[in-house]
Amino acid sequence: MRSLVYDNEFRARARRTQGWGLALLTVAALCWVWFGVLLLTPYEDGDGGGSPCPALLTSEYVHHEDCVEARDWPGLLAVLGGSVPFAVIGGVLYTSGSVSHRMAEHLAEVKRLDAARD
Repeated sequence: MRSLVYDNEFRARARRTQGWGLALLTVAALCWVWFGVLLLTPYEDGDGGGSPCPALLTSEYVHHEDCVEARDWPGLLAVLGGSVPFAVIGGVLYTSGSVSHRMAEHLAEVKRLDAARD
């Protein structure tokens, strides 16, 4: 295999890895946005009475003691905890792809400078 073909394939793999990382980071960001939406929107208590509870991050929430127990805390934490693997793996893949691509650019520049010197 010629070196130019190998270099192009290496860079394409690095860009694909970077793209997968970006996609996983996007999924994590969507989970964080959904978590924020759940915190900022009012909800109904779980006893079936239908009484509305204010959003969690408002000053009105303090005066509703029964709403604290009615909140779906495991669901909120599942959304937040579910984003962690996507964020970690996405960050690793994006970084790995970026470093690989940057190293390929560096090697090409070093070769070009060596050829220009000779």
